[in-house]
Amino acid sequence: MPTLFNHRYTPLELKQFAGDLAQLAGIRTVEYQDGKARGLRVAQVWTGSGFRFEILLDRALDIGAAEHNGRAIAWTFPSLATPPYYDAFQFAWGRSWGGGLVTTCGLDFFGQPENDDGQELGLHGRIAHTPAEQVRVTTEWHDDDYVLEIEGRSRQAVVMGENLVLTRRVTTKLGANSFSIHDTITNEGFRPTPHMILYHCNFGFPVVSPDSEVLLDEESVRPRDARAEKGFGQQNRFEQPMLDYPEQVFFHKPRADADGYAQGSIVNRALNFGAYVKWKLDALPYMGQWKLMQAGEYVCALEPTNYWETPRAKLREEGRLKMLEPGESVEYELELGALIDV
Repeated sequence: MPTLFNHRYTPLELKQFAGDLAQLAGIRTVEYQDGKARGLRVAQVWTGSGFRFEILLDRALDIGAAEHNGRAIAWTFPSLATPPYYDAFQFAWGRSWGGGLVTTCGLDFFGQPENDDGQELGLHGRIAHTPAEQVRVTTEWHDDDYVLEIEGRSRQAVVMGENLVLTRRVTTKLGANSFSIHDTITNEGFRPTPHMILYHCNFGFPVVSPDSEVLLDEESVRPRDARAEKGFGQQNRFEQPMLDYPEQVFFHKPRADADGYAQGSIVNRALNFGAYVKWKLDALPYMGQWKLMQAGEYVCALEPTNYWETPRAKLREEGRLKMLEPGESVEYELELGALIDV
């Protein structure tokens, strides 16, 4: 049964109190009307607990802004745009990316721009700029739970190249402080196709602050480069915003709990407030961490992934590049939410 306002309610009781359950929890689809995001389809979701988040329908059902009782969870940036603004060259991906709680990087590549087998690969791949199709929105009772769900398909395809389909289902419930993502990625083409994926989960102020820390049970961690080496040992704490702070990236090898899940959290000790991402570790055995303490760009991303960030060309050369065979599918499960009174 849902718990609202410190009380458990039966479905009948809630129906008696609220003739329209959207008074308490629901999904509303809208379109942005201004700037580069004009025309972007968005689903606004609220659960009745104070937990609200956006699903970006025209960006592979990625998650945009998120908050709990007015306190931001997600990091956002004022460059969000519709897919036609996407530029695959080098680092231009960032000119149409507005942050948000979850950005999908893939499906055949993520990481720094590179050339692999004659193919120029721009930052973090194409799927995050791909509109979803066959979108289905449902809000209905499942026994004693009022379930809110959106499902859709996003296709990354090119003639004489890949034909990959991401089927995503985002689910939450009345009274919840979290949501789940279930992804199925299928090679609908007739060529073996590389598969790399990283879930760029972006947390901002006040979850990220000088009073906050990253919590992760892990086997090991290493810095990506010389810049990250300067912050190695302090990767789990946050400084004040700085005027000149180059990004730092770290690669973690988490440990699984008894049920096979890993969880990365960021907790603001001064507010007893935070957020987390939880995932099945057998499918996504690593976690990247993006730490940027730049003034105006104050963010930490926790990034479940199927690879350490190694150039795809090197993975191919070493025989470690995952190839999806024709008709083959892989599945991923994640949960993200707010941490209250921690």
